[in-house]
Amino acid sequence: MHARYAARSSSIGGPALKRGPIVDRRYRGGAGMAERQGLAGADPYGPRAEYAGDVGRTLGGLAASGASAFRCVRSLVLAVVVLACGMTAPSRADAAASLTETCYLFAYFYHDQEGEGLRLAWSPDGYNFEAIHNGASFLKPMVGESQIMRDPTIARGPDGTFHLVWTTSWDGKTIGHASSKDLIHWSAQQAIPVMAHEPEAQNSWAPEILWDEAKQHFLIYWSSTILGKFRETENTNRRPQRNHRIYSTTTKDFATFTPTRLHYDGGYNVIDAMIARNGPDDWLMFVKNEQLTPQTEKNIRLVRGRSPDGPWGEPSPRITGDYWAEGPSAIKVGDEWRVYFDKHMVNAIGLVVSRDLETWMEVSDRATFPRDARHPCVIAVPRDVVANLLGSPRLGRPVSSGVIEDSEDEAVINR
Repeated sequence: MHARYAARSSSIGGPALKRGPIVDRRYRGGAGMAERQGLAGADPYGPRAEYAGDVGRTLGGLAASGASAFRCVRSLVLAVVVLACGMTAPSRADAAASLTETCYLFAYFYHDQEGEGLRLAWSPDGYNFEAIHNGASFLKPMVGESQIMRDPTIARGPDGTFHLVWTTSWDGKTIGHASSKDLIHWSAQQAIPVMAHEPEAQNSWAPEILWDEAKQHFLIYWSSTILGKFRETENTNRRPQRNHRIYSTTTKDFATFTPTRLHYDGGYNVIDAMIARNGPDDWLMFVKNEQLTPQTEKNIRLVRGRSPDGPWGEPSPRITGDYWAEGPSAIKVGDEWRVYFDKHMVNAIGLVVSRDLETWMEVSDRATFPRDARHPCVIAVPRDVVANLLGSPRLGRPVSSGVIEDSEDEAVINR
């Protein structure tokens, strides 16, 4: 989450941007998978749409040439049967059969369309990602002060349910939440008032979520500035209103939440924390050092702790290069840790890898991501999850149009 885009995004603190001309945003950083498979420029729903167009032109020709009504009806029935049985079902089965057992999902947003919501991409190897349905939205935000969706993060609970949290406003006190069994059909959305108890809270940015198996609850954490606190760093990032620390709350049911608490203060301006388990008593927290002055940092560092609640040790040297980086998302594949992140000043996604968590190698040039993607969240999922997303033309919509408000009976926090 970075203020660089504030002046360019009219949805900040107001209505969302209207969609501009359609832009092909499927690939970035070299030839994408679809280009290598000869699918560049193809319809997002594949050959079904092309076949439907051919059928329509054929029927039109039959009618125009004076063909009998019987022939027209027979052709129409045949077309419906082929589309319903010969194309849709086998294509999904073929897709599932061709996928690797474990696939990788990449959740992201477009900074110039932050009112439109969640985008998803997938990869068989965690290096080459292709936008699903050409980057169409899977869930449009309807809650929060500005009803936008920035920094979407997905985690899976013990029952297999996916939980999505996101930034709802540049200067709000809530974060968004919704859940889904398949990432297509969504629950009602709720605005969780995580900083409503703090009159001087300036924002609630880049929430993350994880399931804490030991404590049997969800841990939700994010970045906030409370004006007047941590005065020793209040002028390290342009103005006191951008002097962040990491805060958190927990919940078992997304109806009642524990009081918000300070989760991490390393003595410096910090945003975009992401916590991952490396072992029973070894937890990793990747953060962005947000300091601009007196010495510019704007890089990602690793902090280690004995639990997802800490206590936390000293930050490592930076693990990213000589550029501004933010929004880390870490995942372990085999014995390799991969940290995806946002090179927001150059409009790109970066990737660094390590086998010992001390020596990091940048491999951004080996990876491809959806064009213009912002703030990555990468998770591993079984192949049937991806096959279902690829095979379904129905994009995500809430189960109902209802919105959970923060009332006494629903999102109870800091009481």
